Amino acid sequence: MTAQVDPEVNGLQVRSEVAPAIELVHAARWYGNVVAVNDVSFSLGAGVTGLLGPNGAGKTTLLHMLAGFLAPSAGSVHILGRSPHRDPSVYRQIGLVPEREAVYPFLTGRDYVKFNARLQGLRDPDGAARAAIARVGLEDSMDRQIGTYSKGMRQRVKVAGSLVHDPQVLLLDEPFNGMDPRQRIAMMDLLGVLADEGRTILFSSHILEEVERVGTEILVVVAGRLAASGDFRAIRALMTDRPHNISIRSSDDRRLATTLMADPAVFAVELTPAGLCVQTAQLGAFRRLIAGASRAAGVRLLEVTPADESLESVFDYLVRR
Repeated sequence: MTAQVDPEVNGLQVRSEVAPAIELVHAARWYGNVVAVNDVSFSLGAGVTGLLGPNGAGKTTLLHMLAGFLAPSAGSVHILGRSPHRDPSVYRQIGLVPEREAVYPFLTGRDYVKFNARLQGLRDPDGAARAAIARVGLEDSMDRQIGTYSKGMRQRVKVAGSLVHDPQVLLLDEPFNGMDPRQRIAMMDLLGVLADEGRTILFSSHILEEVERVGTEILVVVAGRLAASGDFRAIRALMTDRPHNISIRSSDDRRLATTLMADPAVFAVELTPAGLCVQTAQLGAFRRLIAGASRAAGVRLLEVTPADESLESVFDYLVRR
């Protein structure tokens, strides 16, 4: 998936060279006078994409439209070229993990996943259930009742249920909720493997570290609208109205600071115990400048690190602007 910038459109639009597995075109959904999703367009191919936004931004509504639970009030929603609403043939290509608990506690993990396999009409539901449970690492607990599971284990068995029929598209609403750090890392690694196998995975999360750990592609929804989509590092580079902060360590920070302050690409330099903190609005120009500036000052560069190129920086900018 590649991101392209159109200055005339709100946000960055995703384009794909191949037919998208997920496509929304001017999609909207409202409940009476409340607009939950407003004129959202994007397309996704194989890979992992994080769906971000504040509480109430419309993330769950978007996922429910993609899963076929809700029809768009306007525009169109397509999974693998077809509308998912009331089309069971599309459901067989979708795996959904809802945020809400939707699992009977008296069922064992194996019962639950096997039941999903039977709903999908699989020829060997028991074998498919065992394979899906193994992928999420619950083999030792699959014959326990789900009511005895921890929150993280319940999340994992829900993921197994969504994988049992080998869907092409996975929609995961806060899939890491309740998992301990080890479980989160294992689940993130699993999503990476599933994406490498050619699946399209869209997952929502309120923990930015989770999204950054899984991949770089994001969709940011604010007040029902798509604020940005694409590689978050590319989005950060396009924020020309927000200064870039660069941390620098050198053999003589004071001398280098004097040289940098003379260049118009730099508008602030702070000398700190950890090194220099440099602000520039022209990141490309600064990257070309720094090597020459260090030579002119007669100092050696030890480290040059962007200080605010993280997903958190991008998200904060898009939500608060």
